Amino acid sequence: MNQSVKVNKNSAMVRGKSFQKYLTAVILGTTVLFGGVTKQSPALSIQPQNPIPLAPSPVKFLTPHTPKFATSNLFPPPNNQLNDSIENNLRVVIKLNQRRVYLYQNQQLQSSYPIAVGREGWETPVGKYQVIEMISQPTWEHPFTGEIIPPGPDNPLGERWIGFWTDGKNYIGFHGTPNTETVGQAASHGCIRMFNQDVLALFQRVKIGTPVIVEP
Repeated sequence: MNQSVKVNKNSAMVRGKSFQKYLTAVILGTTVLFGGVTKQSPALSIQPQNPIPLAPSPVKFLTPHTPKFATSNLFPPPNNQLNDSIENNLRVVIKLNQRRVYLYQNQQLQSSYPIAVGREGWETPVGKYQVIEMISQPTWEHPFTGEIIPPGPDNPLGERWIGFWTDGKNYIGFHGTPNTETVGQAASHGCIRMFNQDVLALFQRVKIGTPVIVEP
Protein backbone atom coordinates (compact mmCIF):
# COMPACT_ATOMS: atom_id res chain seq x y z
CA MET A 1 0.00 0.00 0.00
CA ASN A 2 1.82 3.09 -1.24
CA GLN A 3 0.86 5.99 0.96
CA SER A 4 2.67 9.09 2.02
CA VAL A 5 2.66 9.22 5.77
CA LYS A 6 4.44 10.92 8.57
CA VAL A 7 5.40 9.27 11.84
CA ASN A 8 5.37 11.07 15.14
CA LYS A 9 6.01 8.69 18.00
CA ASN A 10 6.15 11.36 20.66
CA SER A 11 3.05 13.30 19.76
CA ALA A 12 0.18 13.32 22.21
CA MET A 13 -2.36 13.44 19.42
CA VAL A 14 -3.30 11.03 16.61
CA ARG A 15 -3.31 11.76 12.57
CA GLY A 16 -8.06 10.86 11.09
CA LYS A 17 -9.73 13.65 11.46
CA SER A 18 -8.40 11.15 10.80
CA PHE A 19 -7.03 7.03 15.69
CA GLN A 20 -2.09 11.89 17.60
CA LYS A 21 -2.48 14.94 19.29
CA TYR A 22 -5.35 17.35 18.15
CA LEU A 23 -5.74 20.96 17.16
CA THR A 24 -8.98 22.48 15.87
CA ALA A 25 -8.54 25.55 13.72
CA VAL A 26 -11.70 27.59 13.31
CA ILE A 27 -11.92 29.98 10.40
CA LEU A 28 -14.77 32.41 10.54
CA GLY A 29 -16.07 33.65 7.22
CA THR A 30 -18.66 36.37 6.91
CA THR A 31 -20.94 36.52 3.91
CA VAL A 32 -22.84 39.67 3.11
CA LEU A 33 -26.22 39.43 1.42
CA PHE A 34 -27.56 42.50 -0.30
CA GLY A 35 -31.30 43.07 -0.46
CA GLY A 36 -32.94 43.09 -3.88
CA VAL A 37 -35.96 44.81 -5.43
CA THR A 38 -38.98 42.77 -6.40
CA LYS A 39 -41.25 44.57 -8.83
CA GLN A 40 -44.89 43.63 -8.24
CA SER A 41 -46.62 46.58 -10.00
CA PRO A 42 -45.77 50.11 -11.05
CA ALA A 43 -47.40 51.34 -7.84
CA LEU A 44 -45.98 48.79 -5.39
CA SER A 45 -42.41 47.71 -4.92
CA ILE A 46 -40.07 46.60 -2.14
CA GLN A 47 -37.32 49.12 -1.72
CA PRO A 48 -33.70 48.00 -1.34
CA GLN A 49 -32.67 47.41 2.26
CA ASN A 50 -29.33 47.89 3.93
CA PRO A 51 -26.90 44.99 3.50
CA ILE A 52 -27.68 42.19 5.97
CA PRO A 53 -24.59 40.50 7.43
CA LEU A 54 -24.96 36.77 7.91
CA ALA A 55 -23.77 34.91 10.99
CA PRO A 56 -20.17 33.69 10.77
CA SER A 57 -19.76 30.12 9.54
CA PRO A 58 -17.06 28.21 11.40
CA VAL A 59 -14.92 25.87 9.33
CA LYS A 60 -13.19 23.32 11.52
CA PHE A 61 -9.99 21.53 10.63
CA LEU A 62 -8.85 18.62 12.79
CA THR A 63 -5.16 18.03 12.30
CA PRO A 64 -3.84 15.44 12.22
CA HIS A 65 -6.43 12.75 11.53
CA THR A 66 -7.99 10.73 14.34
CA PRO A 67 -8.52 7.01 13.87
CA LYS A 68 -12.21 6.23 13.50
CA PHE A 69 -14.23 3.08 13.21
CA ALA A 70 -13.80 1.63 9.74
CA THR A 71 -16.83 1.12 7.56
CA SER A 72 -16.81 -2.45 6.29
CA ASN A 73 -18.06 -1.65 2.78
CA LEU A 74 -15.30 0.92 2.28
CA PHE A 75 -12.36 -1.49 2.56
CA PRO A 76 -10.12 -0.95 -0.48
CA PRO A 77 -8.29 -3.88 -2.11
CA PRO A 78 -5.22 -4.98 -0.10
CA ASN A 79 -1.73 -4.19 -1.27
CA ASN A 80 -0.24 -7.50 -2.39
CA GLN A 81 3.10 -6.00 -3.45
CA LEU A 82 5.16 -5.78 -0.27
CA ASN A 83 8.79 -4.77 -0.16
CA ASP A 84 10.67 -8.08 -0.15
CA SER A 85 13.66 -6.71 1.73
CA ILE A 86 11.41 -5.43 4.51
CA GLU A 87 9.27 -8.57 4.50
CA ASN A 88 12.30 -10.84 4.88
CA ASN A 89 13.58 -8.77 7.77
CA LEU A 90 10.50 -8.03 9.88
CA ARG A 91 6.83 -8.68 9.39
CA VAL A 92 3.65 -8.84 11.44
CA VAL A 93 1.16 -11.66 10.83
CA ILE A 94 -2.39 -11.51 12.19
CA LYS A 95 -4.25 -14.82 12.38
CA LEU A 96 -7.89 -13.88 12.83
CA ASN A 97 -9.15 -17.37 13.72
CA GLN A 98 -6.48 -17.72 16.40
CA ARG A 99 -7.07 -14.20 17.76
CA ARG A 100 -3.31 -13.70 17.85
CA VAL A 101 -0.65 -11.58 16.18
CA TYR A 102 2.84 -12.88 15.44
CA LEU A 103 6.04 -10.89 14.92
CA TYR A 104 8.67 -12.48 12.69
CA GLN A 105 12.21 -11.33 11.95
CA ASN A 106 14.35 -13.11 9.36
CA GLN A 107 11.64 -15.79 9.18
CA GLN A 108 12.04 -16.50 12.89
CA LEU A 109 9.18 -16.02 15.35
CA GLN A 110 10.09 -13.27 17.80
CA SER A 111 6.90 -12.83 19.81
CA SER A 112 3.16 -13.44 19.82
CA TYR A 113 0.28 -11.61 21.50
CA PRO A 114 -3.46 -12.21 22.02
CA ILE A 115 -5.73 -9.76 20.20
CA ALA A 116 -9.35 -8.77 19.66
CA VAL A 117 -10.46 -8.67 16.03
CA GLY A 118 -13.39 -7.25 14.09
CA ARG A 119 -16.80 -8.53 15.11
CA GLU A 120 -19.45 -9.90 12.75
CA GLY A 121 -20.32 -7.32 10.11
CA TRP A 122 -17.11 -5.40 10.87
CA GLU A 123 -14.56 -8.11 10.12
CA THR A 124 -10.92 -7.10 9.96
CA PRO A 125 -10.06 -7.19 6.23
CA VAL A 126 -7.81 -10.04 5.10
CA GLY A 127 -4.86 -9.04 2.94
CA LYS A 128 -1.34 -7.64 2.83
CA TYR A 129 -0.79 -4.15 4.21
CA GLN A 130 1.97 -2.18 5.88
CA VAL A 131 2.37 0.14 8.84
CA ILE A 132 1.42 3.64 7.71
CA GLU A 133 1.11 5.49 11.01
CA MET A 134 2.48 5.29 14.56
CA ILE A 135 1.20 7.46 17.38
CA SER A 136 2.18 7.59 21.03
CA GLN A 137 -0.57 8.55 23.51
CA PRO A 138 -3.24 9.06 20.82
CA THR A 139 -6.33 11.22 21.08
CA TRP A 140 -9.57 9.70 19.79
CA GLU A 141 -12.60 11.32 18.19
CA HIS A 142 -15.96 9.60 18.66
CA PRO A 143 -17.19 8.74 15.14
CA PHE A 144 -20.82 9.64 15.84
CA THR A 145 -20.78 12.46 18.39
CA GLY A 146 -17.48 14.10 17.47
CA GLU A 147 -16.44 14.09 21.13
CA ILE A 148 -12.67 14.23 21.56
CA ILE A 149 -11.26 11.78 24.10
CA PRO A 150 -7.78 12.85 25.29
CA PRO A 151 -5.00 10.42 26.18
CA GLY A 152 -5.61 8.65 29.46
CA PRO A 153 -7.11 5.56 31.07
CA ASP A 154 -10.51 6.06 29.40
CA ASN A 155 -9.17 6.50 25.87
CA PRO A 156 -10.44 3.65 23.63
CA LEU A 157 -7.08 3.58 21.81
CA GLY A 158 -5.01 2.93 24.91
CA GLU A 159 -1.41 4.08 24.93
CA ARG A 160 -0.33 3.41 21.34
CA TRP A 161 -1.76 3.46 17.81
CA ILE A 162 -0.21 1.57 14.87
CA GLY A 163 -2.27 2.15 11.73
CA PHE A 164 -2.05 -0.13 8.69
CA TRP A 165 -5.25 0.62 6.69
CA THR A 166 -7.15 3.75 5.69
CA ASP A 167 -9.50 4.97 3.02
CA GLY A 168 -8.54 8.56 3.86
CA LYS A 169 -11.38 8.91 6.35
CA ASN A 170 -11.63 5.70 8.36
CA TYR A 171 -8.74 3.82 9.94
CA ILE A 172 -7.79 0.33 11.06
CA GLY A 173 -4.78 -0.49 13.18
CA PHE A 174 -3.37 -1.96 16.37
CA HIS A 175 -4.14 -0.15 19.60
CA GLY A 176 -4.43 -0.68 23.32
CA THR A 177 -7.74 -0.78 25.13
CA PRO A 178 -9.20 -0.04 28.57
CA ASN A 179 -11.62 -2.93 27.93
CA THR A 180 -9.16 -5.74 28.47
CA GLU A 181 -11.93 -8.33 28.74
CA THR A 182 -12.49 -8.03 24.97
CA VAL A 183 -8.98 -9.21 24.07
CA GLY A 184 -9.26 -12.69 22.57
CA GLN A 185 -12.70 -12.00 21.13
CA ALA A 186 -14.26 -10.70 17.92
CA ALA A 187 -15.30 -7.40 19.46
CA SER A 188 -13.99 -4.44 17.47
CA HIS A 189 -15.10 -2.47 14.41
CA GLY A 190 -12.16 -3.84 12.43
CA CYS A 191 -9.21 -2.73 14.55
CA ILE A 192 -6.81 -5.01 16.39
CA ARG A 193 -7.13 -4.45 20.13
CA MET A 194 -4.25 -5.45 22.39
CA PHE A 195 -3.32 -5.30 26.04
CA ASN A 196 -1.53 -1.99 26.60
CA GLN A 197 1.74 -3.68 27.59
CA ASP A 198 1.63 -5.76 24.40
CA VAL A 199 0.98 -2.87 22.02
CA LEU A 200 3.79 -0.97 23.77
CA ALA A 201 6.14 -3.86 23.00
CA LEU A 202 4.97 -4.11 19.38
CA PHE A 203 5.31 -0.35 18.95
CA GLN A 204 9.00 -0.63 19.87
CA ARG A 205 9.67 -3.23 17.18
CA VAL A 206 7.82 -2.07 14.07
CA LYS A 207 8.32 0.99 11.92
CA ILE A 208 6.65 2.74 9.01
CA GLY A 209 6.63 0.30 6.11
CA THR A 210 6.70 -2.89 8.19
CA PRO A 211 4.48 -5.44 6.40
CA VAL A 212 1.24 -6.41 8.12
CA ILE A 213 -0.31 -9.62 6.79
CA VAL A 214 -3.88 -10.41 7.84
CA GLU A 215 -4.82 -14.07 7.46
CA PRO A 216 -8.21 -15.74 8.08
